[in-house]
Amino acid sequence: MEVIIILVILAILIAGSFLVAFFWATKDGQFDDTFSPSVRILIDNERDENKKH
Repeated sequence: MEVIIILVILAILIAGSFLVAFFWATKDGQFDDTFSPSVRILIDNERDENKKH
């Protein structure tokens, strides 16, 4: 029975650390730019084509 208590406490600590890391990344601006990652490959290809000509 003691093992279950230890595992529950450990699981709560790990979940709490992930929650703190998520809020820290959100506050730091990690998720602000949602447009450019989706078109970054297109922009890089246009630059490579311009260098070849």
